[in-house]
Amino acid sequence: MAATLPLIAGALALVSPVAQADTGGRDTLSGTRPLWATGSADQGSTANGNQVNARVYLAGRDAKGLAAYAKAVSDPSSASYGKYLSADQAQARFGATKQQVADVTAWLKSAGLTVTGSTAHYISVSGDVSAAEKAFGTQLHNYAKGTHTYRAPSAAASVPASLDGAVLTVTGLDSAPHTVDHQDQLPPPDAVFRNAGPFSSYYGSNVAKTLPDANGTKVPYAVKGYTGKQLRAAYGAGKATGKGVRVAITDAYASPTIAKDAATYAAKNGDAPYAKGQLKQVLPKNYTKTEECGAAGWYGEETLDVEAVHAVAPQADITYVGASSCYDDDLLDSLNTIVDKHLADIVSNSWGDIEANQTPELAAAYDQVFQLGAVEGIGFYFSSGDNGDNVASTGTKQVDTPANSAWVTAVGGTSLAVGKGDTYKWETGWGTLKANLSADGKSWTDFPGAYTSGAGGGTSKTVPQPFYQKGVVPGALAKANGGVNRVVPDIAAIADPNTGFLVGQTQTLPDGSLGYDEYRIGGTSLAAPVIAGVQALAQQTRGGHPLGFANPSIYARYGSPLYHDVTDHPVKGELAVARVDFANSYDASEGLLTSVRSLGEDASLKAVRGYDDVTGVGSPAPGYVTSFRRH
Repeated sequence: MAATLPLIAGALALVSPVAQADTGGRDTLSGTRPLWATGSADQGSTANGNQVNARVYLAGRDAKGLAAYAKAVSDPSSASYGKYLSADQAQARFGATKQQVADVTAWLKSAGLTVTGSTAHYISVSGDVSAAEKAFGTQLHNYAKGTHTYRAPSAAASVPASLDGAVLTVTGLDSAPHTVDHQDQLPPPDAVFRNAGPFSSYYGSNVAKTLPDANGTKVPYAVKGYTGKQLRAAYGAGKATGKGVRVAITDAYASPTIAKDAATYAAKNGDAPYAKGQLKQVLPKNYTKTEECGAAGWYGEETLDVEAVHAVAPQADITYVGASSCYDDDLLDSLNTIVDKHLADIVSNSWGDIEANQTPELAAAYDQVFQLGAVEGIGFYFSSGDNGDNVASTGTKQVDTPANSAWVTAVGGTSLAVGKGDTYKWETGWGTLKANLSADGKSWTDFPGAYTSGAGGGTSKTVPQPFYQKGVVPGALAKANGGVNRVVPDIAAIADPNTGFLVGQTQTLPDGSLGYDEYRIGGTSLAAPVIAGVQALAQQTRGGHPLGFANPSIYARYGSPLYHDVTDHPVKGELAVARVDFANSYDASEGLLTSVRSLGEDASLKAVRGYDDVTGVGSPAPGYVTSFRRH
């Protein structure tokens, strides 16, 4: 795993100009030299003939004004609250001018680079190392990073001062892969996965009487998988359906069977059927890096996201926007497509990476699209991660990105108990310890066992505290890394795969044929689309007026009965469920694996009363959806 690489403070601030003037007639693009490009790792100059493919992102005509307006239209206390711009108006007011594009293009060509493409947001170029060095005023060297060697600038890149701030940043000068993972607990969808059972139909309905006690009592079997009816009841959907609201979902690639699978799942599990045109896909012309990114592994992610949104908001329109690969630049293209065409008001994103792998130049590019979305009334929701504080997976306590951005809603995770009659019983912060059944079946080995997964959260090392967290987030959390920084998450919903959601997907069955099958799933990959669905319900009750970037509104409701204040110990005693899995993942021919999963144990993160870094302000309670109704 990558070692922690602390990024430059302020890279994701609310107003964070990237270009800084120097004395040589050039503006420095801070953050374009990776922190791992150190003198001790320097392996010497990169050969001049090597090829460089880069993107030069455009700052637009008023970068500071964009951030200020994005804040104003999102803040309920502002006179500009809710006064959104159309996509065309946003581009006309904040996008790059034709002259800026012409000037940047001419400069790149004069340095010997070839322009390979352009959008409203960037100009892509290619050329040899010597041309890139000339253009960006820095030398490219090879650096050791872990067991690999990558190219990177030996000093921060710069651009001519005569461009007058037209360049936001440049990506691609370093050759380290900038990829993300889908945040889920899914098996590869090309091989069937099934849960063995026995199951509970609702939490606690089937107690494992023949298994050993855990925490001095018998525990229930895990639920088979909650359905939309149960989730809607838990989070106070009422009669709202999301009608008239547009939700977008981004992931890499696209499931070839999504329409059929989604329709089959809805019919089998009591969800409303999809109306004609209710589910759309916007896909790239070509896919790249399919093996490197494990393209088939993303099919299940899309399936989960679509089915979860529809289960919670059955009449919302859903547009899936697939990226051509799992690389940041390609996912940025998907996000920009949504903003440029205003395809939706609510965007669910169940992917990310650890903060140590984020670079300031990519952070700036992400924040720009999030701010453009905010001025149009578009809100972005990102899963907070599935590895708690990330110590077990990386050795270092850190948060995930892009969930760490001050301009997105980071969605944490819970373990959810829905009882008989679809009644909400309780939630804990999602964090799981696992102990296996002993060989003689009389005890749990090393109970309560080892940490397996949990909701991502904690304090950013790079993002200053946003205005909406002041007065809500405890100082001990905000100041955990020295400064006063962004804390993740903002809000939470069901994520624990042991109290998870039932999903249906076409998979490769044991006999080699393709067929539809269902299984229980979780992760903050589930929490993000569930919250997106809840927000669609809230927007409908608001008369369809977009919620936009919702964090200021979410925090304005903090401390009220509109949230379930989720803690690790919602009832007396420790909580756990028994789970039985097929050893081969699909049938009992190779035996069964029985374990007990303890709940509310998220590494060093704790869900406590009030705001916490597992569940944020809590999960939506009855009244939350209708609280957005305009009076």
